[in-house]
Amino acid sequence: MAEQTNRRRKATQPLDPTLGHLQPQALEIEKAVLGALMIDKDAYAIVCEILRPESFYEPRNQMVYTAIRDLSMDEKPVDMLTVADQLAKSGKLEQVGGPGYIAELSSGVATSANIEYHANIIAQKSLARQLISFASSIQTKAFDETIDVEDLMQEAEGSLFELSQHNMKKDYTAIDPVIAQAVKGIQDAAKNTDGLTGVSTGYFKLDDITSGWQASDLVIIAGRPAMGKTSFALSMAKNIAADLRTPMAFFSLEMSNVQLVNRLISNACEIQGSKILNGQLQRDEWERLDKNINNLLGAPLYVDDTPGLSVFELRTKARRLVREHGIKLIMIDYLQLMNANGMRFSSRQEEVSTISRSLKGLAKELNIPILALSQLNRGVESREGLEGKRPQLSDLRESGAIEQDADMVLFVHRPEYYHIYQDDNGRDLHGMAQIIIAKHRKGATGDVLLTFRGEFTRFENPEDKNIDNRAPIGGGEIIGSKVNGGEESPFSPSMDGPLPF
Repeated sequence: MAEQTNRRRKATQPLDPTLGHLQPQALEIEKAVLGALMIDKDAYAIVCEILRPESFYEPRNQMVYTAIRDLSMDEKPVDMLTVADQLAKSGKLEQVGGPGYIAELSSGVATSANIEYHANIIAQKSLARQLISFASSIQTKAFDETIDVEDLMQEAEGSLFELSQHNMKKDYTAIDPVIAQAVKGIQDAAKNTDGLTGVSTGYFKLDDITSGWQASDLVIIAGRPAMGKTSFALSMAKNIAADLRTPMAFFSLEMSNVQLVNRLISNACEIQGSKILNGQLQRDEWERLDKNINNLLGAPLYVDDTPGLSVFELRTKARRLVREHGIKLIMIDYLQLMNANGMRFSSRQEEVSTISRSLKGLAKELNIPILALSQLNRGVESREGLEGKRPQLSDLRESGAIEQDADMVLFVHRPEYYHIYQDDNGRDLHGMAQIIIAKHRKGATGDVLLTFRGEFTRFENPEDKNIDNRAPIGGGEIIGSKVNGGEESPFSPSMDGPLPF
């Protein structure tokens, strides 16, 4: 009997708060905010971007705030009587405690002067609860041996990204400091005699239209297979990093790092890609390799060949590259191979929309241009004639959001591929590629003609033609391994030991 009495005493003892954790909450502040909303008609405009119904910990406070929100959105008065009436219409008045609870809220506060400060406290408590729930879910799944850890990491990244995006807010700013910043930009641009305000592409006519790739811009470079969009991106990467020594990053989701560098060597040294693979270089090709490879050595080009790169991994790596290496531009080959693992989507189009929106957000955050290659759908192939084969914005594959998010959309188009050898102006299109600027949020659109040399995966300015100095494309016989008047090339196969880099 005594033992049962002791058990009852223990059961009725108050909960010791040191034995566990209470969810972050601020119930009195929640009541104060709701009361302030009912005594000040302008108060909702102050907190509407800070608070959502789920920001409140107490369920009945969530219902009261929902009623206030609905009244405000319908431009109706918000007070004790209208809120009670709104709750009654939705059948929730008794759930919150009847008219008495509404009266208690409105009478419990005298002023709305501190409502923004109080609203931020509620929002912080809500975010803390969300983080606890997120961490608890990940911890539970981490103990489950049937769940792949890599998949769990992707899910964690996606959930945390969603959480941060959902709670990210940027306040407005007065126009004066923005004007000062804009005028300084104009003054800085005036100092550049070449008119460039962004990262040069290395192509004069293209730079004339774009003034270089601009900070915070998302640029989409699209084309059908065999048009050379990757070759165009690599040619620009060589121009930017090797020739102009501007730090940049190239994320290759399709090719390995070695394949990427092999194509860069072919581009820079004017050696056919097949010979780069089999090593059967002629004497003059060994000479060019020896002479031109130094331009690539030490170039501030950082390559990453992570397959199936997620937007969350990209953000982490890009931030580190900017912080540690000061990169000024990012290229991605290509957008449709990226994913947003860890987030739920009803379709692939929705996922691609999220990816393109995230890329634009990252460009703004890092204040550098991001160039993303993209595929086109097959609509081009079904159309006839010179204009029919010309790509259109509607040809962008999988998502109209790509066009919407991009500051600039360029198409790489080679009419020669479709047996079209002359444009409407009578210009010869043999060996030429059209870079079509189809969308340009900050300037003009138009076409730029570049020379395409497919054997070297290389795009050139037509003005740079120098036939006498070009490498021969034909066969020929390899005559030993001596070049430069009998000197042995450091890249010759007969050289003992490692290559000098």
